Amino acid sequence: MKPIVPSEVQAHINQLQNKDVYIHLETTNGAYASHFGGGTYSAGAYIRNALVRYEHGKIVGEGPYRVGLKLPIGWVYAEGVNHYEMDEHGRLLLAGLDAEGRLAVALQISETPFS
Repeated sequence: MKPIVPSEVQAHINQLQNKDVYIHLETTNGAYASHFGGGTYSAGAYIRNALVRYEHGKIVGEGPYRVGLKLPIGWVYAEGVNHYEMDEHGRLLLAGLDAEGRLAVALQISETPFS
């Protein structure tokens, strides 16, 4: 993954709009959560292979960024993303990594289900 270049990410978001796509959205504080003895409140969310069609999407902010996808009945968004890649399967993979490289948030968009 590489640091986000907003114009590049926006172009990939635009390519996938108005198509049936699968979303993977995850937040985590994983191995560094309070139940492992740290001072961090443990919270997380996870959804995989939600089939959606977004009308438009947008990346905003100065970094870390927020990516929002406008659905006919609402929004999907991830806040705190700072890295991305377009992989060999044409999937847009966005991640928010902390200063130590640990995952805090992931938003992935694919025309095929994630395995």
